[in-house]
Amino acid sequence: MEKNVTAVRVFILLGFQASQTLEGFMFFPLVVVYCFTILMNLLIIALVSTSKNLHTPMYFFLTQLSMNDIILPTDIAPNILYILIYHRGSITFVGCMIEIFFFGFSEASECLLLTVMSYDRYVAICNPLRYTSIMTSTYCVILAVTSWFIGFCIPQFVIPTILQLNFCGPNIIDHFFCDLVPLLELSCSDTYVIQIEFLIFSIPLILIPVIIIIFSYTKIIVTTLRIPSNTGRQKAFSTCSSHLIVVSIFYWTIFGVYVLPTKGKSSTISKILSLLYTVFTPLINPIIYSLKNNDIKETIKTQVLKHLRRSR
Repeated sequence: MEKNVTAVRVFILLGFQASQTLEGFMFFPLVVVYCFTILMNLLIIALVSTSKNLHTPMYFFLTQLSMNDIILPTDIAPNILYILIYHRGSITFVGCMIEIFFFGFSEASECLLLTVMSYDRYVAICNPLRYTSIMTSTYCVILAVTSWFIGFCIPQFVIPTILQLNFCGPNIIDHFFCDLVPLLELSCSDTYVIQIEFLIFSIPLILIPVIIIIFSYTKIIVTTLRIPSNTGRQKAFSTCSSHLIVVSIFYWTIFGVYVLPTKGKSSTISKILSLLYTVFTPLINPIIYSLKNNDIKETIKTQVLKHLRRSR
């Protein structure tokens, strides 16, 4: 840290660079989205925690995903709302590192949690007779804790290298949060090492989960098509469709921002895609699971009726 001669201590976030009127119109919907995201994910956690019929591995992992979907928008949304009010924002160097840490922690954890959830569906459909013996409470906790632990460790390898970089100006980030890619563009040091580190950790973190998810759902589809009854096939597909939609939305937006070539892609498109997976995806996840999951819908109805009876 003593060798770090960083001159820049505050970064300016340009945000969306839209007209003040448009940014004013964006503020209220984003406040609603953020509040609704927190409430929906807290609702999922509360329902699973208090309803015995939801005390299964699938819903246990869903609560883990909901907790993660609270962390990510809470890390990003306040900065966005501040920028929309004042049409420009600022963040200290330390604040930038904290934001990058929680962003990396959340994204890495979500990759792993979605993979664990696909494995759970694979065991449930392809090995139903052994499901309870494989997906024990202890094993589920181990999978969840491992996902959180790896997600926590990933930023620890990248941030120390960022701290060794020199930022001597300019200090303007053309984004609405302190993302790694536009931050590195401001460094007056050689960023080759950190780019290699980023590839070393991000490629396996994305590639291995994608391979596991594709393998799991290939086996699930093959097994489901062999089910003789239409009702059985429909039930099997319905238990997986919600998760598959969530996985697709998450990975397509991630690929759109970080994997697809940046040449010819405007900063506005990058910001829109970033907005999707940092703010809107955490809201979409609980909505999809609520709308397409009969157990969740029945539990909500039961809880509502129970509270109405008590109020009378």
